[in-house]
Amino acid sequence: MHIRDKVCVVTGGASGIGEATARAFAQAGARGVVVADLKTTRAHLAEVAGDIDGLAVTADVGQEEDIKALIAAAEAKYGAIDVFFSNAGLSRKGQETASDADWDVSWRVHVMSHVFAARALVPKMLARGSGYLVNTASAAGLLASLNSMPYGVTKNAAIALAEHLAIQYGDRGIRVSVLCPQSVQTGMTTPGPSAARVDGVLQPHEVARIVIEAMEEERFLILSHPTVQGYLERKASNRDRWLSGMRRLRDRIYGSPGTA
Repeated sequence: MHIRDKVCVVTGGASGIGEATARAFAQAGARGVVVADLKTTRAHLAEVAGDIDGLAVTADVGQEEDIKALIAAAEAKYGAIDVFFSNAGLSRKGQETASDADWDVSWRVHVMSHVFAARALVPKMLARGSGYLVNTASAAGLLASLNSMPYGVTKNAAIALAEHLAIQYGDRGIRVSVLCPQSVQTGMTTPGPSAARVDGVLQPHEVARIVIEAMEEERFLILSHPTVQGYLERKASNRDRWLSGMRRLRDRIYGSPGTA
């Protein structure tokens, strides 16, 4: 799919990959771009929308009613939505002992937000015979997140969800892609050791370019860092060896568990 003359919605659109992709969609000739993010980002969200002559909508993507309201606002302004880039994300550190609240918000933002969007949009896209769902997951969902179990587990679920959508609707006019970046310089990038940064840190505009190129090719899996493909192949070929390697990487980056 080419973006020219399309109506695009981007969640997490006030910063990072979301902002960069919204700007790239506008530059590529989209007929309308809607950017959505939390109320706390309202000022910058409005600035982004103003820069691209788009529409700003505040929304908590973990709430289905907010997703419904976002879609309704986009349709009222521009008509049918061609592209929904479900991109919002967050990071909560910890392993299985992370709080129920951290597990819950990770699940709602990283998985249910995509479910809510699909529930609202798939019937309309099927009726038209066209549409594109792009969901942001993470390389951590393909591999692992060594310092956040809630993040890695829910991002893994996001990939599985995208696969199901592609299987169910890929031959009925709906295109599905899942973005799985490694480290990107965004508000979620924090100082300190990080396994995600071993292959370098990209800028959001670089990822936005990759997203548009992948959409033009209608590729399901969008990798910002090509090395991830090799990691995936190693994981698939020998899971036990891969797990041992991940434990060694954990120890090298974060230190061995139980050590001072």
